[in-house]
Amino acid sequence: MAQVTLRKIVKEYEGGVQAVKGIDLDIADHEFVVLVGPSGCGKSTTLRMIAGLEEISSGDISIGGNLVNDVPPRDRDIAMVFQNYALYPHMSVFDNMAFGLTLRKFPKDEIRRRVDNAARILDITPLLDRKPKALSGGQRQRVAMGRAIVRDLKVFLFHEPLSNLDAKLRVQVRTEIKKVHQTVKTTTIYVTHDQVEAMTLADRVVVMNHGIIEQVGPPQELYHHPATRFVAGFIGSPAMNFLPARVEDGAVHLHGGAVLPIPPNRRERYAPAVGRDLLFGIRPEHLTDQRLGLTNRADILITPEVIEPMGMETLVHFHLGEARDCCARIEPTVQAAPGVPLMLTVDMNNMHLLDAATGRVL
Repeated sequence: MAQVTLRKIVKEYEGGVQAVKGIDLDIADHEFVVLVGPSGCGKSTTLRMIAGLEEISSGDISIGGNLVNDVPPRDRDIAMVFQNYALYPHMSVFDNMAFGLTLRKFPKDEIRRRVDNAARILDITPLLDRKPKALSGGQRQRVAMGRAIVRDLKVFLFHEPLSNLDAKLRVQVRTEIKKVHQTVKTTTIYVTHDQVEAMTLADRVVVMNHGIIEQVGPPQELYHHPATRFVAGFIGSPAMNFLPARVEDGAVHLHGGAVLPIPPNRRERYAPAVGRDLLFGIRPEHLTDQRLGLTNRADILITPEVIEPMGMETLVHFHLGEARDCCARIEPTVQAAPGVPLMLTVDMNNMHLLDAATGRVL
């Protein structure tokens, strides 16, 4: 078993600066977990503490049921894949992948078997005799992954492995990483600042902010049921719109003047919020020109400021009352133009109300 457990993990640097503030996390055997958040949120520090590259200030880390606080990195039965690949330029792909096994004096036949098997999984068998300089960025990343696979370790750690690749290659290698995990089924902890990577790769996503865990859950849960304003705004692209509002008479009253009826099945839930300062949250895809099939909807008239044709959709940017930089998604066939009023429909079944003071979703 290769479950990873973090209990009350704290990382404090000189001067009393806490990078990680007492987090708890349970990662199951064979699970693919992604730590995501903005720069400085503590995700990389957390990964380095799991790897043993960073000392913990307090708390406990267990791998496979064994406490590893004082266990050196080489004895933790983990492999780390870095964003810079860390390949030896003078060695062939085969020798790079075999290096860890050679140091541990594995028999040559066993080394060959493991490298050939990893190369087959990663589809790099024809590259085994090449040097790293003769490989593309995506091929180098696969070699780095292969070096981890051959060691047959308990846990794989990935630290922003796609950050050096161009956009098209990122998508390709991201798919390959997911395929490898489905084949090898090793417990995987992956760090990224890119929420698209987190959503597409993870069994569960851990959203971090200022050294704490804001929310943990499957990608779709975080997308449809965020717990805080930070999670709601971080997960999803473009980000969720937040508009100052109040609840009165069974409706959301936006500060811009629009009145949006609350769906009947939510009125009891929001009754305690009557009269409080709130934020009305709605994603761009739920603020659109589409009206057919919506059981609970409300129309608002907006004046577009910027139109962004994206091919399969068009993004419309506008202001609404005190809310700046609002965004809606509309069909590319809709004739929208800056300065020309446009009627949009709000899908109230996908609304969110947040406490303006705490940022918690009601």
